[in-house]
Amino acid sequence: MPGTVLLVAASPVGKGRLVDAAAVLPVLAAVAPGVLAGADTANVVELADPVEPQTVLTRIRAAAGTVGPLTVFVTGQLTLDRRQRLPHLALARTAPATVRYTAFPWHWFREELRLRAPGSTTLFLDLHADAESWERLRGTPLDSGHNCAVYGRIAPPPHRRTVADPSYMKAVATLLRSGHRPPVEQLHEEALSRITGEAPGIVLAARAPGAGDPHAAVSAAVRAGRHADADGLAARWEQAAVRAHGAASEEALHWTEVRADLAMFAGDAARSCRTWLAVASARLAAGQAPDAPPVEAAVDRAHHQWGEIRDPARARELGPALAELRGRVPGRRVGALDHVRRQLRQLQTQN
Repeated sequence: MPGTVLLVAASPVGKGRLVDAAAVLPVLAAVAPGVLAGADTANVVELADPVEPQTVLTRIRAAAGTVGPLTVFVTGQLTLDRRQRLPHLALARTAPATVRYTAFPWHWFREELRLRAPGSTTLFLDLHADAESWERLRGTPLDSGHNCAVYGRIAPPPHRRTVADPSYMKAVATLLRSGHRPPVEQLHEEALSRITGEAPGIVLAARAPGAGDPHAAVSAAVRAGRHADADGLAARWEQAAVRAHGAASEEALHWTEVRADLAMFAGDAARSCRTWLAVASARLAAGQAPDAPPVEAAVDRAHHQWGEIRDPARARELGPALAELRGRVPGRRVGALDHVRRQLRQLQTQN
């Protein structure tokens, strides 16, 4: 089965740049795609100093939807948004005052990759943190999701007026240029051994969960095209979580979110939209803030799926609920509520 490789190298343009992230891309590009992916053949997608968070999201979402092995190489720098103090991958236009709108929220990696089959996704990370991010990450680990193997390092800020070199990722790429990809743990250790002249910072080494994870059976059913079976499995886990923890618990809402994603995979955009709307409403009713990441994610996904509905009647049915939620949860995209209202007006003229 062909693999997929996503190469992301991102850092701000100008004096805010801590690392020359794009310097690693020529070295990675010299590696055969199959070696990068650990597969016989692979598709490679490269993002060099991307400007828009939505561009990165689109590429990750497409990569997450593939069924073969997925390897994501991320080189760049971490920063915090001022409002929620959450880690973001800084992009080309990111500045301290605009992080929320110009940087890529790190939790989007977790959200997009969470339904990947256990053992099918590997992240290699070479990240430099700014001063505030570094202090936070020393006490709070970077959360890339439970479903991925994660290897790499997070380096502290370089000396003032110095742009750091992505030496860990260059070491990984150099090792792979031999044409052989060793087991990922060995590759990681060998890469670390090659940067002994500098402190690696926070070392990341987390294996993916095994096949006993309940998500594995769900993912397997999706890959086999058995969408009803996948939803049935997720529904049983959802019901068990409701009985054990309550309908508004994180455990139950997680499985409701899984079912929303499964509806998307099955091509039922209306059901997916309706489920995401229910998740967002439940989180708001439980007292979560309108700008809390899980609330924003639920409304954003409902909005996206609403745009995929091809039956005007079903879109008209769900539009008012989406508009009401968009009024409370504007999200990060400027003009999202206006977009819903414009689309609703157009739908009124369609049969």
